[in-house]
Amino acid sequence: MLPNYRSGEESAPFEPLSVRRKFYIGYKDSTDYPIFFVAGALAGLGQMTNQHPEVGQGMEGYGKRLGGSVADQLVGNILTESVMPALLREDPRYFRRGEGGVWSRTGYAASRVFVARSDKGNWTFNFAEVSGNAISAAVGNAYYPHERKLGDNVQRFYSQMATDAFSQILKEFWPDLKRKYFSHGKS
Repeated sequence: MLPNYRSGEESAPFEPLSVRRKFYIGYKDSTDYPIFFVAGALAGLGQMTNQHPEVGQGMEGYGKRLGGSVADQLVGNILTESVMPALLREDPRYFRRGEGGVWSRTGYAASRVFVARSDKGNWTFNFAEVSGNAISAAVGNAYYPHERKLGDNVQRFYSQMATDAFSQILKEFWPDLKRKYFSHGKS
């Protein structure tokens, strides 16, 4: 139900990814259907709050917001899951904890936007995630012509980091929710 090409179990033995695999992960996350649901929801929120007021309202305004949201996610995914991890020798996968209290696991999951494994398996600062989202926010200047100030770029960066943190939280708890609510009578 929820595609996930970039997760592993924290307790499993670490196996590094090839550069080819990193690009496959970025490709799959950028072309699977959830990206369009997320983009649609973010565009709808932007429509409700009149984000990017220069694009207007109605279907035309929503369509422009949707296009920008899809572009933000595509560029962000490719940079944070493929290009930057390959260049910086970091692993773009989320390593699911799968046990512990809800708050502990939520904090762990959200913090993974700042913590990653290197290709050697050591925990390190997540330079690929942070730099990839920063570059993606800057690329947004090309299709958000009225929002090229530093504050606009910082807002896009924080929005992308928050979206990625929320995604990590979903990856942490989705197997539990799936087992509990979608196992159809299995115990």
